[in-house]
Amino acid sequence: MSEADNKAILQGVFAETAKGNGRPFLDALADDVRWTIVGRTAWSRTYEGKRVVLDELLRPLSEQLGGRNVVSAGRFVAEGDVVVVEGRNHSTTSSGHAYPNRYCWIFVMRDGKVAEITEYTDTQLIAEVLAAPPASRHDPR
Repeated sequence: MSEADNKAILQGVFAETAKGNGRPFLDALADDVRWTIVGRTAWSRTYEGKRVVLDELLRPLSEQLGGRNVVSAGRFVAEGDVVVVEGRNHSTTSSGHAYPNRYCWIFVMRDGKVAEITEYTDTQLIAEVLAAPPASRHDPR
């Protein structure tokens, strides 16, 4: 796929997440996606495979955000199979705390799907507002 195609896919996905509709984002993930959250928070690590991303990252996050995760994106830069997206969270936690996180995601696309995500984010906000996710059930050891 072309740079323009990859960029358009993610622009469509984030047009929906800005409305609180995460289904297109989930549908865009490759089965073998790798998502790395940079930093030293309890959430910071590499999540390998769509099932692990859903079970250990997105579902626990959704539970802390009361089920609605609203994320907008304002900048998309594409080069080859890589699309860099600058985003912002507009959610509130189920305990009532604002969660105005900011992101820079580096997406690697493969055949129209998200194969890899590297996430740079406000780790201090994560540490202050979110509880640690449950321990990994997919321990490779």
